[in-house]
Amino acid sequence: MTAPQTPSAPQPATLPVVRLLPKANDRAIRHGFPWVYANELVVDRRTRGLAPGALAQLEDAERRPMGLVAVNASSKIIARMIDRDPDAQVNQAWFEAHIARALALRNQLYDQPYYRLVHAEADGLPGVIIDRFGDTCVVQPNAAWADTLLDVLVAALQSVTGVKNVLKNASGRTRKLEGLDDVSSTLVGDLPEGPLPVPMNGATYMADLTGGQKTGLFYDQRPNHAFAANLAHNGARVLDVFSHVGGFSLAALAKGASSALAVDGSAAALELAEAGAAAMNMQDRFATRQGDAFEVLLALRNEGQTFDVVICDPPAFAPSRQAVDAGLRAYERVARLSAQLVAENGILGLCSCSHAADLSQFRTTSVRGIGRAGRRAILLHTGFAGPDHPQLPQLAESGYLKSLFFRL
Repeated sequence: MTAPQTPSAPQPATLPVVRLLPKANDRAIRHGFPWVYANELVVDRRTRGLAPGALAQLEDAERRPMGLVAVNASSKIIARMIDRDPDAQVNQAWFEAHIARALALRNQLYDQPYYRLVHAEADGLPGVIIDRFGDTCVVQPNAAWADTLLDVLVAALQSVTGVKNVLKNASGRTRKLEGLDDVSSTLVGDLPEGPLPVPMNGATYMADLTGGQKTGLFYDQRPNHAFAANLAHNGARVLDVFSHVGGFSLAALAKGASSALAVDGSAAALELAEAGAAAMNMQDRFATRQGDAFEVLLALRNEGQTFDVVICDPPAFAPSRQAVDAGLRAYERVARLSAQLVAENGILGLCSCSHAADLSQFRTTSVRGIGRAGRRAILLHTGFAGPDHPQLPQLAESGYLKSLFFRL
């Protein structure tokens, strides 16, 4: 009998070669920067003819090998570094090695299988997001090469983790930039029946893996949920704005908050938050209000309400460099309106997931908004994404999440 063949990418005996322009920053790439932009690569007829996601060997302008890249001539990020070895074989064993290394880290960090398993470039799989929910994984293949090799990736994922169900989430904004479809599907196993309960920070969250935002839950805020919850442990009244499924509010209730109000524009998200509170038997201390966050903040002020802990975790107001100025104005407005609702000596938490607005810009605009609310603040803590969302030091975009906690 012949041994079964390991699935692999179609790699001819001689891969195509793509070459950097002399003006390209080859030193940054050699030192770990994972992307080549379209204005840094020689784009001839042969390069334009490569299928999106095709593997190629990258050379510098002097024809010295630099590594194995995936090419997408229709993307601004025209090449992504896949392996520093230009002769690497991208097959199931290659994927298994990367996923096993990522799994070993998460097993060090968490005692239950609920986390981000693969965080794109930082875990050596550019553009690939995998979130784990027990026996189910949700994969976002946000780059053309990963979409092309999805079958091989999923086979490796199952081999390493033993998960029963694998879902594909195709809703990522990056997929559109890569020229990919937005069709989500079940790749292996079955769709979960209803939302899945996820234990985190002593709370129970209900994750909708098919109809919810992103992959169903925002694992990145886990340590910031915990920090805020510790500040609410002594019977605090908590306001959780842009709450999604109750990230900050349910963690605060689990730690001892006396009440929590969750505000979100999505009725479906608030229903999941209510289900989480019920699963914790804390529904009598939990309330929701659906509506535009800015309008609700104004309404709460007009009602004369105040809270001991107020957290605002909005979507990315500055998703690109072009949107930074408008995004910072929106963050300032959030800070101003929410600061007016914080009781004397209370806590205000402000979050940003906009990679285009850096920490210094976000901190400056937040402090300005607090000042324009007539409040004085001290900064207690600066939080980032959890360690299951590791940063690639050479890639500033991987440090997208910032959380600032003030005492007013």
